[in-house]
Amino acid sequence: MDFLHILGLAIALAMDALAVATAIGVRLHEVSRRQIFRLSWHFGLFQALMPVLGWHAGVGMRSYIARFDHWVAFGLLLFVGGHMVWDGIQDTAETETAPPKDPTRGMSLVLLSIATSIDALAVGFSLSMLQISIVFPAVIIGVVALALTIAGMVLGAHMATGPWLRRYSAIVGGLILLLIAVRILIIDAGPELGL
Repeated sequence: MDFLHILGLAIALAMDALAVATAIGVRLHEVSRRQIFRLSWHFGLFQALMPVLGWHAGVGMRSYIARFDHWVAFGLLLFVGGHMVWDGIQDTAETETAPPKDPTRGMSLVLLSIATSIDALAVGFSLSMLQISIVFPAVIIGVVALALTIAGMVLGAHMATGPWLRRYSAIVGGLILLLIAVRILIIDAGPELGL
């Protein structure tokens, strides 16, 4: 597998991280270097580690994991996105001056990191079947996820400069996560559900 194939694979895997990071940037309005570092580091780390875990698990468990990985990602994104929408509804009802809750901390950060990187687990399984070394692809996958997460957060914060989006950013960010969850359900579980 040459560098361009690995890079294409890394970009494809990082699209969910980019979308989620953009939603978080919108939610936070202004992002600090610390928030950007936390989210990009975790997304990059999880994107790099998941293929390694999948590669080591090997062929024996691939079919088992592949049957439910999309359900795990769907559930996590549904939970976090729903929580963001709920918080946004409460925030707009209470006050406009309260700072938004920070999804780059705590359990939200862990859940989002898992949800955006679960597809990389299956990629690791696939690479093990092709007998391709995992070290170089894992590094590239992690670096690309890190870079696209930074870009997404900055883009999202820039998009949130409008007064309407600033007020309803948690709802918009949560809805984006819910749309990603639905996309995962339709694309990955669609055949299972007859869609």
